[in-house]
Amino acid sequence: MAYEIGGKTVETDANGYLVQIDDWNEDVAKAIAAEEGIVEVTQRHWDVVNYLRDEYVNNAGNQPNMRKLTKIMQTKWDDKKVDTKTIYELFPAGPSKQAGKVAGLPESKRKGGY
Repeated sequence: MAYEIGGKTVETDANGYLVQIDDWNEDVAKAIAAEEGIVEVTQRHWDVVNYLRDEYVNNAGNQPNMRKLTKIMQTKWDDKKVDTKTIYELFPAGPSKQAGKVAGLPESKRKGGY
């Protein structure tokens, strides 16, 4: 599978994850999100995506679990009612995998939970 974005071919693996993390940009993220059924990418989507990218790129490939992601978004959004459901509303196919895919990260092997 591959995406054609701005005249450039962006290669993915069989599951739709980018082969090269450096191929990622916001246009690529929007194309992946659309393919994933996310019609509108809101600021909250970008907050999650950018956090995941930052953790992966600047923290030795770290892919935070759901509990950590929820806690970080609570502080970022200054909303004490952020919970797992809130994150799943943004990425209904599973934040760990779907948000990571939109963020251009390798497929998470995490099984979920804490």
